[in-house]
Amino acid sequence: MPKDRITPDMTVLDVVSQFRETVPVFKNYDKLAGECICCESLFETLDDVAHIYGLDLKRFMGDLEAVIDEH
Repeated sequence: MPKDRITPDMTVLDVVSQFRETVPVFKNYDKLAGECICCESLFETLDDVAHIYGLDLKRFMGDLEAVIDEH
């Protein structure tokens, strides 16, 4: 896996640990989830987070990758 890419099987912890710039994206998605994703789903995969909170996985990952691409 290239350093600058995330995958659906990465956990929230993996993503925020490797890419600190993604934290604001998770905070934005907290509003849709109705709770703090980093607090409640830190050990869930991005795929699982999308299913748990009814998020569009493609959009979710695109938003995360967009901030990674900026840095």
